[in-house]
Amino acid sequence: MKALGSVSGNVMATGQLFSKTTQALFYNYKQLPIQRMLDFDFLCGRETPSVAGIINPGSEGFQKLFFGQEEIAIPVHSTIEAACAAHPKADVFINFASFRSAAASSMSALKQPTIKVVAIIAEGVPESDTKQLIAYAKANNKVVIGPATVGGIQAGAFKIGDTAGTIDNIIQCKLYRPGSVGFVSKSGGMSNELYNTIARVTDGIYEGIAIGGDVFPGSTLSDHVLRFNNIPQVKMIVVLGELGGRDEYSLVEALKQGKINKPVVAWVSGTCARLFKSEVQFGHAGAKSGGEMESAQAKNQALKEAGAVVPTSYEAFESAIKETFEKLAEAGKITPVKEVTPPQIPEDLNTAIKSGKVRAPTHIISTISDDRGEEPTYAGVPMSSIVEQGLGVGDVISLLWFKRSLPRYCTRFIEICIMLCADHGPCVSGAHNTIVTARAGKDLVSSLVSGLLTIGPRFGGAIDDAARYFKDAYDRGLTPYEFVESMKKKGIRVPGIGHRIKRGDNRDKRVELLQRFARSNFPSVKYMEYAVEVETYTLSKANNLVLNVDGAIGSLFLDLLAGSGMFTKQEIDEIVEIGYLNGLFVLARSIGLIGHTFRPKETEAATFTATMEDVLYTK
Repeated sequence: MKALGSVSGNVMATGQLFSKTTQALFYNYKQLPIQRMLDFDFLCGRETPSVAGIINPGSEGFQKLFFGQEEIAIPVHSTIEAACAAHPKADVFINFASFRSAAASSMSALKQPTIKVVAIIAEGVPESDTKQLIAYAKANNKVVIGPATVGGIQAGAFKIGDTAGTIDNIIQCKLYRPGSVGFVSKSGGMSNELYNTIARVTDGIYEGIAIGGDVFPGSTLSDHVLRFNNIPQVKMIVVLGELGGRDEYSLVEALKQGKINKPVVAWVSGTCARLFKSEVQFGHAGAKSGGEMESAQAKNQALKEAGAVVPTSYEAFESAIKETFEKLAEAGKITPVKEVTPPQIPEDLNTAIKSGKVRAPTHIISTISDDRGEEPTYAGVPMSSIVEQGLGVGDVISLLWFKRSLPRYCTRFIEICIMLCADHGPCVSGAHNTIVTARAGKDLVSSLVSGLLTIGPRFGGAIDDAARYFKDAYDRGLTPYEFVESMKKKGIRVPGIGHRIKRGDNRDKRVELLQRFARSNFPSVKYMEYAVEVETYTLSKANNLVLNVDGAIGSLFLDLLAGSGMFTKQEIDEIVEIGYLNGLFVLARSIGLIGHTFRPKETEAATFTATMEDVLYTK
């Protein structure tokens, strides 16, 4: 009696499915099972990773993973065909697709000439689809493991996905080197348990397979037992079946026909089902009794009568395995396995940190914001509090730039600066560059940046220098005459003084607004008054040497910092030196430059081209 779907082609008959050079293609990227495969490779001393490529439909590139201490890049392909063409030596297809798409992707893999084994991890694949896969695999001499499987493992050589669990479990089960036992089970979870049991009472597993718990597995218990029978290194076979279905009876027939000449220790779980009055489903789709012949008791009895070693209970399973192994060892049929010490698998940094084994330095220091709690905070102030208190942009800047809540007159001054500096027409260099870039069809960020890059000492970037020089001169007690003349001797123009259009009799309205606000609200305006005195002297030299908006903001910001009483002298010096004040102009002017970016796009203006009249041609 042969169970439906048995695959008994040449691939099965030859015995060995995997080796230490086997490579696989992994469908539907999952970081953890792939990394576990690579860690197992390293543990076994493989020279090459067992995962040759990853297939992620619609994606191409590389995925970074670890092979021991070395970080490697595994190619990612968008199609199964492309992956098989790129990695012709990879003959195992590990399918982590969902049950909805597992059948289609598995069939596509089976149709590739390079693929010999397909492992289907998904549970619940439609039975009609599974039958088609089984039929195609049987007709084309290929092997299907699953569906609903954790996979399989050849000790010391190759493993599929999450088979055998963690590295600690693999080491405890001695799966890093081959033993003498071939093991096959329906259950992936029970496989882990039996790997451990077998390692305790024998020299360990040579190969283990979980065929999967669905009603129609791609390959059967007997398929793999017959295969183990053809592998010289396998000296005994352990089988763990379960109630439901008739798969075990194909093994019974094989035993009766003398096709298996190695000891078989078997147990069919589910004997407790008789204690229930109605039919009970035990986890797997196939784990339910459909009649007396499908009961665990009937299967165990049939296996025992056919010649398998069948214990009286699952608790006695371990003893039966031990006794069988010891008899083979006493008869000299098993050569003692040379124990080896597996290499230490490097632990991932995040895992080691969480377990307290290592400490690692951080890469970034954040003193202005924190997003780790229930809501982000700016300098310790919750976002909700900022909104509920009706705070404005100036308050947010005070928190994020200066790390403290400044008085309202300070934050209002910041907001006025932003409003006054937001734009200065389309003719200035920043706006001009932005418009030209936008008309060339570039995106918002590119257009904005092209304008911002013109900001410097000659355009909008003089606020810091104005503050720096005014502060130095005032603090040293220089008269306006001494200050201006010393700058002249150094060949340095006084930052914050001079305007292309404005004159002494036509002052910049922005400067007047800022001065008026400061005189009404600031505790002290000593630096501004000094800047005005310097302007009085420079106007005696030329009518265009007026205090401009850069000079007004620079001097008034010094008064804000000094007069608020919230900054030390060292902090004020650092703020001026680092470039905080130019940051105000950059922030403000970004508003206008973004506007200049949108206008050409609205009107679909053509690419800007200068006319010949704009150019002086010289020889």
